[in-house]
This record gives sequence, structure tokens and C-alpha cells, in this order.
Amino acid sequence: MLDIRFVREQTDAVIDALKKRGQRTEILDKFLAIEKQRRDLLREVEEMRQQRNRLSQEVGKIKKEGGDATAVLSDAKTLSDNITVKEEALRELENSALQELLLIPNIPHESVPVGKDETENVEIRSWGEKPQFAFEPKNHWDIGEALGILDFERASKIAGARFVIYKGLGARLERALINFMLNLHTKEHGYTEIFPPILVNREAMTGTGQLPKFEEDLFKLADDRGFLLIPTAEVPVTNIHRQEILDEDALPIYYTAYTPCFRREAGSYGKDTRGLIRQHQFNKVELVKFTKPEDSYNELEALTLNAEEILKRLGLPYRVVSLCTGDMGFSAAKTYDLEVWFPAQGKYREISSCSNFMDFQARRADIRFRRKGKKGTEFVHTLNGSGLAVGRTFAAILENFQQEDGSVIIPDALRHFVGTDKIESRVKS
Repeated sequence: MLDIRFVREQTDAVIDALKKRGQRTEILDKFLAIEKQRRDLLREVEEMRQQRNRLSQEVGKIKKEGGDATAVLSDAKTLSDNITVKEEALRELENSALQELLLIPNIPHESVPVGKDETENVEIRSWGEKPQFAFEPKNHWDIGEALGILDFERASKIAGARFVIYKGLGARLERALINFMLNLHTKEHGYTEIFPPILVNREAMTGTGQLPKFEEDLFKLADDRGFLLIPTAEVPVTNIHRQEILDEDALPIYYTAYTPCFRREAGSYGKDTRGLIRQHQFNKVELVKFTKPEDSYNELEALTLNAEEILKRLGLPYRVVSLCTGDMGFSAAKTYDLEVWFPAQGKYREISSCSNFMDFQARRADIRFRRKGKKGTEFVHTLNGSGLAVGRTFAAILENFQQEDGSVIIPDALRHFVGTDKIESRVKS
């Protein structure tokens, strides 16, 4: 959430940011109209409160002098009743203004390339050699089904489209990837492992920016408690410190978490209907940081390198792109996407988004810190990134390490976890 004073006083900057993101300015216009009503009504209420205080003093003076204060008391009661009505209207306007403010996206950092969509993202660097095959490479779903390690058909019988069953060495490879990622991030990169709830309340979703804007993408429980299934571990992990004031010495804080994730993919009908790229349920290892404002962009570079290291150790070719303003997420001020090479598709596909949100999430979730020897508090900066999306990493391994006989070579870094160096071809059972 943006600072309400900034939105009021730097309206042109917000308009410019919305235009760079390719968004219409009506959301800002609506907020400003409601905010003007709120401020006008607040001034009126404050004047009425002052008048009530004067009447109260007048009543005290009349009674002290032994006079009759009936008329003044009547006026005071009428005024108090009117104030009560106005205060209720003020609370409604405050809530309406907040709801509109929550719909305004973050301001892109000055280093973010301006562009309309993913075609205008900027490649920063690439790594690894794309595999060269003496045969036509297969899609990961064909490979997995032929090996008997992925079963989409039976998963659809259980849950419907966009679910999968991992079987045998497929299940072991998925688990191996989770363990490998967590071990690297905790033992070498300095993150503390978290295993958070995967059901959260609406306040947690609002704190990280999923609500109110992206409600249609969320799975909800059909009960009266309002629980939602998390779309990413970013939600519960960032909210660990919601409504807290941290000591300066505690920063930076690094957390990593494995969780299953759940997304309705409401706006993606017809996209990636086959395979592991766009599932309703998938596994992911997340990286989350809480930092001081002056450190957050250096921390973004470090977080991105942490995620890249997974791909390097697996030997998967990838590139890093800086997302343009029109392709960047709602809450982010700057984002790097890691895109891994998929030979069968002949293109790079996103496997991680690493973002600096600056104080946008911290303001929504009220996460602050106190500097030594200084009065007051400041909002922390929050960052996160996938380290990595497990299912997409699984798919990339199948495609990049496939063999002509249908088998798949296991990357060296995973063989200790999987217990074999190859998944052999066999008939699907």
C-alpha cells in the first residue's frame, strides 16, 4: 500500500506510475474523490467537537452560577447526536478510502524498464549451454507419462484438470528437489527454515497484496472462518512479523519455506493446459527477506543470485530478465524473473520471480523497525522470490536431461537424494 500522504501530495507521480504500468487512472480518481469527502467531513466533525466542548464549558459555567442550563444541555445533546451520525459516516468513508488505496499498485523503481508487456522485458544475463539433441526432444508430460512417474489422467479422476500424481521415482525426485533447495538455502545462503500454515486469514492475504485485487485467483474454505489456501509461502512467511516493531539489530531477516501452493488460475484458461507449468496445486520453495530500506536493492541482487544457484547446480540453462513496468506484479517495485530453457517448446519459461516490494507490503501489514538512538519507527522493506518452483524445475530436468531411449539422467546434485543416476524408460502402469 502506498503512503496516503504521498498519493495526495504526489498525485502526478502516481498517475505517471499507473500509465507506465499500462493501467487506467480511474482507481486513483475514485480514491481521491472519496479521500476529499473524508477530509471535508473530518474537518466538519472536528469543528462540531470543538463546538460541543464549548457548550460543555458553558453548561459548567451556568451550573456553577446557579442558572438553568436546560436549553444549552438540549443543544449539546442534539449536537452530540449529530456528531455520532457524522462519525459513523466518517468511518465508512475511511474504510472506503482504504479499500480504494489497497487497489493502487506499487510505484516502479526508476531502474525498471518501461514497457507494455512481457515482450519488452530486458534480458540481464544468461547461463549454461542449451542441450543439443540428435532426436526430436519430447515435452515433459510425454516423458513423465512414458516413464510412469507422472499420472495426469488418474489425478483428473481424483480432483479434475490441472492436477498430477507423482509416482515412484517421480515422487522421490520431487521430494529430492525440495530437500536440495532447502539445504542449499539454509546451509549455504543463511536462511532460516520455516514451515508455516497453508491456511491463512484475509488479513494475511491483504498484507502481502493478494487481497482485495486478486480474490478470484484464490481457493477459499466453505466455512464461516474465512480461511484461504495460500498461493505462495510469501503470504504466511511475510506475515510472521505483521503488526510488529523489530529492532534494527535483527535486520536483515532471511526466511525460506517449502509449502504446497494453490491457485485457481482464473485468468489463464487455455494456457498451459498440459503438463506441470500451470497446476492448481504445486510445490514451491520460497525466499523471504526483511531489510532496512537502504539495503533492500543490494538484498534483491543477492536473493536473485541465491535462486540462480539452484539452476546452476542442477545444470539447467537459464536467463535473468528485468520485468518491464507493464509486466511487473501489483505489489512489486522491481522484479527479476529467472527463466529456464525448455527444449521441446524451444523457449525460456519462468521458474522464479524475485521482487523488492520496498515498504508496500510492510505498510499494509504494519511491519516496522526502530533504529538505535532514534525516536519513532520506520517501515521495513520486504523482498521475496521462488527458490524455486519445484514442479517447473522437475519439468525442466525431464526436458533438458532426456535421452533418446526415453530415460532421464538425474543431475549430479540430486543423485544423493534420489538414490539413482537415471530414471529408466518403462511402460506406464
